[in-house]
Amino acid sequence: MNTLAYATIHELQEQLAHKKISHAELLDFFLDRFAQHDAKIGSSLEIFSKDSILKDYVPTGTLNGIPGLIKDNICQQNRITSCASKMLENYRATYDATALARLKNEGALSVDRANMDEFAMGSSTETSAFQKTRNPWNLDCVPGGSSGGSIAAVAAGLIPWSLGSETGGSVRQPAAFCGIVGLKPTYGLISRYGLIAYASSFDQIGIATRTVHDNAMVLSAIAGVDPKDSTTLMVEKKDYTQALKGTIKPGLKIGIIDNALNAEGVDSHVHSAILSAIKEFEKMGASVRTLSLPSMDYGAAIYFILSRAEAASNLARFDGVRYGLRDKEAHSLLQLYEKSRKAGFGKEVKARIMIGNYVLSVGHAAEFYNNAKIAQQMMRHEFDQIFKQVDILISPTTPTTAFKFGAFDNNKLQMDLQDYFTCSMNITGIPAISIPCGFSDDQMPIGFQLIGPHLSEELLMQTAYAYEQKTVWHTKHPVGF
Repeated sequence: MNTLAYATIHELQEQLAHKKISHAELLDFFLDRFAQHDAKIGSSLEIFSKDSILKDYVPTGTLNGIPGLIKDNICQQNRITSCASKMLENYRATYDATALARLKNEGALSVDRANMDEFAMGSSTETSAFQKTRNPWNLDCVPGGSSGGSIAAVAAGLIPWSLGSETGGSVRQPAAFCGIVGLKPTYGLISRYGLIAYASSFDQIGIATRTVHDNAMVLSAIAGVDPKDSTTLMVEKKDYTQALKGTIKPGLKIGIIDNALNAEGVDSHVHSAILSAIKEFEKMGASVRTLSLPSMDYGAAIYFILSRAEAASNLARFDGVRYGLRDKEAHSLLQLYEKSRKAGFGKEVKARIMIGNYVLSVGHAAEFYNNAKIAQQMMRHEFDQIFKQVDILISPTTPTTAFKFGAFDNNKLQMDLQDYFTCSMNITGIPAISIPCGFSDDQMPIGFQLIGPHLSEELLMQTAYAYEQKTVWHTKHPVGF
């Protein structure tokens, strides 16, 4: 039975089809996995009861009976959706997010709420108001963030798939830290209906799995236009697994982002692992060339300004009046605002709201916000031009392997720069997928990302899958789980 812990979705489906295990036994198995191991890593905020999980179970579809977990900023009907914040600690969603509803229609089961950085603001899952999540490869290290709970649970074999969310790299960065596959889709490919917003023009629901094939299966279930979300794209529903041929596209042209791979601060183990991955692509017949993306050097600054501006706007509604935490001792409306927001928001969220309001203020909007929007358009143009020369790009997902808890307590800038290699894809709305490519000397996972133009998910997955089939990294798992 324990071989099920790291089985792929396809392997689990075969076990079910040949009646080697029942759907009820499979659910019990993964619930037991959480009960036995999650205390060590803290990926879950709430494990649901078996009866409540099966209440809306649809026994049909491409993911029939396959359990997964949902990041705690994605609404689950009649479940608490807290965003790992005291502000929404008791908020119970009245509907399912579209992505979750589509998974349920395909027979998938949501078994719990995954821990996260509060309101998805963080890169280590240390800002959660309730608990820290640990990296299953080394419990002294962070899993990354903000989707740390979603990713750590998959990496530890507690669940085969999970949903996270991405604003600046919050699925890909922890996926690299924990040695699994993390997809950030094209903006608008997956509905944001039911995703509690951090920065609406950047946010996308992302997918975490241990293999590319599993990721493609989940994407096939949830992608597509949604009348409840006007930002979704008019794309036909498709089966992304059909693109996984085990070979790369004939004549594939890959661009190495030189100012990413050779950026200051890139760990030597990360650099070497990615060079080895590039050689694998060359062996498969890809042509590789080195390119520079100068605007990428400004990505962190653009993201810093725009994301915080949108956060300040989005979180303004949490004021103690309509919903969320409400201070009962306030004697005036102003006191209600101040006391409720002071008690409800953590330090990181407050800091981002304050910065967002500052860059939007009358005296500074032109200097900061307006210039950042101009730079965003320049970055989009630069990526458009690059993709006329190559099919996809390759770069590190993160400059280093997972860091230890508290490593950047006295260096806020270094924590903010965790998004350096990933946020440009959110700024421009293009897709990217992070896949494992090796280990450091201390046996911590290393990941790299493939980046493509709008709606190139099929090409990215075909390329990532071909690499995966030539390597063993996706078969490696942390000890002790």
